[in-house]
Amino acid sequence: MEARAIQQLKKLKELLKVEREEDYIQFKEQFIKADINQRRSNGLAWYPVVITNNEYTVGEYIQIDVERTTFLNLPHQFSSGKNVVLFSNKNNEWHELGGTVKMVHKNSMKIVLNTDDLPDWVYDGKLGINTQFDDNSYNEMERALDVVINAKENRLAELREIMHGGVEPTFNATDESILLTQLNLSQNRAVRKALAAKDVAIIHGPPGTGKTTTLVQAIRLTLQTEKQILVCAPTNTAVDLLCEKLNEQGINVLRLGHPARVSDSLMQTTLDGKMQGHENYKDIKNLRKNAEEYFRMAGKYKRTFGREEAQQRALYYNEAKNCIKEAIVLEDYISDSLFNTAQVIACTPVVSSSRYLRGKRFDTLFFDEASQALEPMTWIPLLKCKRVIFSGDHFQLPPVVKSKIAENGGLKETLFEKCMQKENVSSLLTLQYRMHNHIMNFSNQVFYDNQLEADASVKETLLSYSEEDYLLNKPVEFIDTAGCGFNEQLNPESLSLSNPEEAKLLWKHLELLQAQYFNNSTQKLSIGIIAPYKEQSELLKQQFAEIESLFKENISIKTIDGFQGEERDVIYISFVRSNNNNEIGFLSDIRRTNVALTRARKKLVIIGDSATLAANPFYKKLVDYCESIGAYASAWEYINS
Repeated sequence: MEARAIQQLKKLKELLKVEREEDYIQFKEQFIKADINQRRSNGLAWYPVVITNNEYTVGEYIQIDVERTTFLNLPHQFSSGKNVVLFSNKNNEWHELGGTVKMVHKNSMKIVLNTDDLPDWVYDGKLGINTQFDDNSYNEMERALDVVINAKENRLAELREIMHGGVEPTFNATDESILLTQLNLSQNRAVRKALAAKDVAIIHGPPGTGKTTTLVQAIRLTLQTEKQILVCAPTNTAVDLLCEKLNEQGINVLRLGHPARVSDSLMQTTLDGKMQGHENYKDIKNLRKNAEEYFRMAGKYKRTFGREEAQQRALYYNEAKNCIKEAIVLEDYISDSLFNTAQVIACTPVVSSSRYLRGKRFDTLFFDEASQALEPMTWIPLLKCKRVIFSGDHFQLPPVVKSKIAENGGLKETLFEKCMQKENVSSLLTLQYRMHNHIMNFSNQVFYDNQLEADASVKETLLSYSEEDYLLNKPVEFIDTAGCGFNEQLNPESLSLSNPEEAKLLWKHLELLQAQYFNNSTQKLSIGIIAPYKEQSELLKQQFAEIESLFKENISIKTIDGFQGEERDVIYISFVRSNNNNEIGFLSDIRRTNVALTRARKKLVIIGDSATLAANPFYKKLVDYCESIGAYASAWEYINS
């Protein structure tokens, strides 16, 4: 039994190596082999850029604002949290400095640099920004797998056999007296299961079912018997959301992570933020300021001086070093105090392996959005814990795997999914509070065995109940572009797809919907526009900026990944694909489509070519479902209107 578990993990490690190699090959093809013009075209570099502002942030890092001055319409692959390099190549002299993207817009970004002082070369011009290959996460995942594989006669070895061997998870007796009035029946059941788990439990939360709310209550109750808990999620956005909800409950959270990867609203919960708010922090600043002054005074003495001057210089240096030592001792004292008093330590999995948590052990790990995390990533924080409570939904966004060999070999199967196959481990949340019944029902049928129910507060909610408001009184519309000649277009540089005519139709429909809505209401309307392909997303953003007739407040345009965990009153989906070969590419990953279909509260508008899409059984079911609820329309109805 033990041999089987170890064998599976060894195979997983080999697949991770394949993935790492493929990831690096793709990076190398796009970046290292390409000159600056190609990198710029691939969205992997900005050049030239100018620094428009610099300032100190929490933790005394330097943050710079940069803008690109040319090639303003080129799409890019920069995103918040990404490691980058600021470089200069003036006079063929290469200088570079690492950093992390804090925030990015179309032509500007904020970068937190890995320094507390800007080097002189940044003022000489010829500056650019490059993306950087992330080796650290692979190193940590491989190290974690090695530890798990080699574990013997300890708690980690037991967890390995439960996750991969034939050992069944165990539970204490469920405390049926736990009944939180703010939770529904299925949520209470999930909390009781989590509290009773000795090894592993799963909170399975389909869209809109209050997964985060349930998880936060499970954490709150666990803290009644445990002094400190480790909380992780695979993305910084998910960690931040959990921290915000935990803060609202009055729980003392310590948020670990690079300042550039933490939302501004949570900076006071970070180690640097809490340290700066500590009553003794001013003493640290004074000590460091004194050290700088002593170093400055020592530096006044030249190399050739007498014995007295040499003694004075040595005295200043000693005083400076003593100040720094005192500051470090005081910093360590405050840091230890903050770690000891925190009820929840929250971070991404890789950060859980940092020096701050070295030697730390926890009874419980709560791992949110676990269905998006590669198994090796999940083991990193689990090394420190005796049991784990997963939450997520394996019918939504999967983890990203770039190697087809690794994907087919099983790397895409998460630890969450493996545990879902075990009996009595998972608790399904069944009451959803987000969307109209018709918006929910297709996903309910296809993914959740019709176990979901729309709460009375959302079940029949529409934008308008008037028969005259034909665009507002239908919760779902599928607008079929078949036969319209709206063909997809391939960008040869980005290899991504767009559909300009489909985009025009979307804007026309939205203008009509807005006109109808604001004739009847003055309330704000939140609108999300989802395009699975980045090229279409960029096209829509470009067109959006040029359309003057739209009421643009509260409209956001993103790819599917960008809308994970979010919701809007109205969602538009532009499926893009329209070709004679019935090819749909990565739209065949129906879990991603499930995310797109379940973001809307009151109105879902789907635009696509049924002749292309319906060649796939899933999309055929979608078109048939829309017809069955009277939600099907031909694009000709809007083209000719």
